[in-house]
Amino acid sequence: MSDLILVQHDGPIVTVVLNRPDKLNAMTRPMWRRLGEVIEQLSADDAVRCIIMRGAGEKSFSPGNDIAEFETERSNKAQAIEYGHVMHSAVRALTQCKHPLVAQIHGICVGGGLEIAALCDIRICGESSRFGAPIKNLGLVMAYPELESIVRLTGPVIALEILLEGRVFGAAEAKEKGLVTRIVPDSQVAEQAQAAARRIAEGAPLVARWHKKFARRLSDSTPISEAEYDECFDCFDTEDFRIGYAAFLAKQTPAFRGQ
Repeated sequence: MSDLILVQHDGPIVTVVLNRPDKLNAMTRPMWRRLGEVIEQLSADDAVRCIIMRGAGEKSFSPGNDIAEFETERSNKAQAIEYGHVMHSAVRALTQCKHPLVAQIHGICVGGGLEIAALCDIRICGESSRFGAPIKNLGLVMAYPELESIVRLTGPVIALEILLEGRVFGAAEAKEKGLVTRIVPDSQVAEQAQAAARRIAEGAPLVARWHKKFARRLSDSTPISEAEYDECFDCFDTEDFRIGYAAFLAKQTPAFRGQ
């Protein structure tokens, strides 16, 4: 199972690979389970500064769940609920991951693949990438935990357009809908994703984690508490702040420690 989700370390940058290239990286129940475990482990590792999510090869990020599993794993409501627990545990791990997530999108990014990409903070795709969620053709519903990230990116009106029509559309339309952060030539997707990850990793890691937390919190309409407001100034007591402003004044590159 560990071979289905590869974890590649490059200093503080970790690449997580959906590894079923023979099936265009279609997701299976064991893959969802392992993905959740991997993301939880990485989120707890303070040495990590950025995670790149990608599919193996350059044909597909992921087309979503493997339809061949439905007959044995999701053939009725009871089975689907159990499958959903596994799948949504991975969704929750991605949602709660404290490190920045960069989606490196080659080719197909549909259904469950789109859900995974939507849970990333930055989504970089190639010009020929394709997006959509044609699950209406399978008689399937996108459950609340899966739909939440797409609605957050596009708004409910566009999310409904995607689900009700079930079209598969190109990168330019995906960017227009808010699903994609950046479109680059197909040959530059990996390079640009790596460059984004390096820029993130060069910054103060505590700041990146706070910014993720604050941005998510602002999607909640309840008032910011006094304690939450106070947390905005915790950065001034960090070693990284002292390193950062000293390096700026000295016109040097800061070497942040995550402290």
